[in-house]
Amino acid sequence: MRGDWFHTGDMGVRSSDGSYRIVDRIKDMILRGGFNVYPREVEEVLYAHEGIIEAAVFGVPDESHGEEVKAVVVTAPGVELSAQDVIDYCKKNLAAYKYPRIVEFSEGLPKGPPGKILKKDLQSISKREGCRPVALWSGFGLEQVALSEQYSGD
Repeated sequence: MRGDWFHTGDMGVRSSDGSYRIVDRIKDMILRGGFNVYPREVEEVLYAHEGIIEAAVFGVPDESHGEEVKAVVVTAPGVELSAQDVIDYCKKNLAAYKYPRIVEFSEGLPKGPPGKILKKDLQSISKREGCRPVALWSGFGLEQVALSEQYSGD
């Protein structure tokens, strides 16, 4: 509590009818070239793609924009997508500053005990490895899952 306010870390917007909608968490927001990008919004677009079954979106350091939007996706069995396919799909469904410029594919995403995707693990691996393909671990047994493709482009 600060004053009379309970700070949850959630960000919301108020609509014209006075109702509120949670947009994302403050700590998850990506600041790309002075624009706010909410990972949840990008993830919702990715999950709407019939060939994507899991997605995580987060910011990675970028010299020219401060942070760049990165997506790690898991495709449905038998579906073949290129990073450019994912980027083009996002370009059609998001504002120009919101679509991911960096896309990686994985066989699975790391999850905590309740099944929530551990974006912070993905983000720390990306920062440490400079956005190169790396190994990810998921589940309790730290099973290694190799990234199969990465693309970084405008």
